[in-house]
Amino acid sequence: MFELLSDPKIYRYENEPPPSLEWLRARFGKLESRRSPDGREKWLNWVIRLESGEAAGYVQATVHEDGRAAIAYVLGSRFWDKGIGRAAVSSLLGILEREHGVRRFTAVLKRANERSRLLLERLGFSAAAFPVAADELAMERRA
Repeated sequence: MFELLSDPKIYRYENEPPPSLEWLRARFGKLESRRSPDGREKWLNWVIRLESGEAAGYVQATVHEDGRAAIAYVLGSRFWDKGIGRAAVSSLLGILEREHGVRRFTAVLKRANERSRLLLERLGFSAAAFPVAADELAMERRA
């Protein structure tokens, strides 16, 4: 995952590559708990793997006590525009609905990130009215 997440193209709109392999290991170790430190949120993370076993990115969700899930995803740039991200996020939504009872999904993205907005719209998300930064767009989908 370190090599995949070091792709500068995936940080065009926000964040930055992991500073080191050790940092990424520590980050993943923290996420493996599957719970926030106070135990009130579920932290769910999956690596997106191709049939060959190659990692293509990840999907993640924070499931809140009210049953809402905030989702996020990252896909290596060489896997863009192939339907992989849409399939992975669709699978994530199904798992959250079936196994965790989620009925409301939210996502926050940079307004300039058209690729991500289109992916979410294709999965039934629309603009939402919860507070985000001026350069961000809030989106939601209800099950």
